Amino acid sequence: MENKTAYDLVVKNVQVVRPNTDQLLPADIAIKDGKFALIAADIAPESAAQVIDGEGLMAMPGAIDAHTHVGIYVHPHDDAPTESAAAAYGGVTVLMPYVRTGSLYLNMGGSLTEFWPKLLEASKGRYYVDYAYHVSPITGRQIGEMEYLLTTCGAPNYGEVFMFYGLHGLHGRSDTQSKWLMLEEGDHYDLAHFDFICREAARLQAAYPELAPYIQVSWHCETPEILRAYESKIRAEGKLDGLEAYSAARPPHSEAVAIQIVGALAHAAGLKQVNILHITSREAMEAVMAARQIYPDVHFGAETTAGHLLLDTSCKMGVYAKVNPPIRPPEHKEYLWQRVLDGTIEWIITDHANCPSELKVDADDPKNIWKAKAGFGGTEYLLPGVFSEGTKRGLSPNRVVELVSWNPSRRFGLLNKGDIAVGYDADLVLFDPNETWTIHAEESFSTQGYTPFEGMELTGRVRSTFVRGHLVYHNGEIVGEMIGEYQPRPAPAVVG
Repeated sequence: MENKTAYDLVVKNVQVVRPNTDQLLPADIAIKDGKFALIAADIAPESAAQVIDGEGLMAMPGAIDAHTHVGIYVHPHDDAPTESAAAAYGGVTVLMPYVRTGSLYLNMGGSLTEFWPKLLEASKGRYYVDYAYHVSPITGRQIGEMEYLLTTCGAPNYGEVFMFYGLHGLHGRSDTQSKWLMLEEGDHYDLAHFDFICREAARLQAAYPELAPYIQVSWHCETPEILRAYESKIRAEGKLDGLEAYSAARPPHSEAVAIQIVGALAHAAGLKQVNILHITSREAMEAVMAARQIYPDVHFGAETTAGHLLLDTSCKMGVYAKVNPPIRPPEHKEYLWQRVLDGTIEWIITDHANCPSELKVDADDPKNIWKAKAGFGGTEYLLPGVFSEGTKRGLSPNRVVELVSWNPSRRFGLLNKGDIAVGYDADLVLFDPNETWTIHAEESFSTQGYTPFEGMELTGRVRSTFVRGHLVYHNGEIVGEMIGEYQPRPAPAVVG
């Protein structure tokens, strides 16, 4: 018999949390063909093929984790299923990994025209949530392929540009840049390379004016010369250990100096948009604010991580919280919250990188911060973590969804996502704002095996996650299939 119902799904009795307002709207939500079709009171149950009782929960747009590293320590084909399941557990409906050639990821150098198809092949059918990629040009040849990324791949954000790679490897001091980045003859991954990235991005902005708002370069801001000198100093002195030592070895002013360099490079190139990634410190945040004043022609996007808002150097998990840039002392964490509250920080991400426990620490010296690898997962704690700690500090639920859904959707061209409104992708989270629970790694779907957030108590928990109208997570279980799709950007804007 032909199904004559108007909608595929109606979720009844929810409190709709939308960005750019300060209201919670009691309503029902109707979904058709993967899109929000109607938000209204008392939608007739018989109008839908399926009806779900929302039980008075908050209904939020799915979170967009706009900075992750799926596939960095585990091949993306194997990493994507578990880490996207973890994302769904936490109400994240889009993962946006930063990737590059060289060691890790696909462990290949050469042309992006060869790398990109292999990345998509490894990803297809392996995500529970939607995904999009940012790609960093590592070699001179790849700068010439930035137009390919823009026009063929739908990947207009170039980065993560790792400013510290000049003299540092991913985990500490390194003199083998050429080998582990798989550079080609004549290549140098240095300030001149970064300058050329800016100039090519600026050229593309001029050549493709309709795409220009989404053509941008994203930066990991740490200065390698400062890191090299301070790591040697801190290790030689031997007065600090653990997270305090690592923070001192990669000091806050190293971020600040690098941010000023980014401003000068972008301004000189005529580049209109840059993103300052994972800001960790007062000095770095003040450098962003100063750069905005010095270079008003450049839009400095500012993000921080849930980790730097929830953790500090007193973290009981110690070396398991090693990350670049480092977790900072408590005063930096509270300063970052101030800049979240006043809107200076525009979106929040996790920098999720599944670094399994057997890789994370040295088996013979597990407490040695210098031998531990950098990076950890946590995408599952983005929405509940920001909600729990943010609302304590006066952040409204509406502002929470602006920071984790709406703002990243606008910045990175996911124009069909980030809101609960007619025509938008039906990425939906049913959220209990009153449930208090404790983070335990064993409850996560990630294969990491630990979390630096272990034992943290949060108030606010995801009950259900829908991706384009399909239920993929519900009450502690993955209930859907790996339906995630690659999202080329910019997506067509929703009209209405």
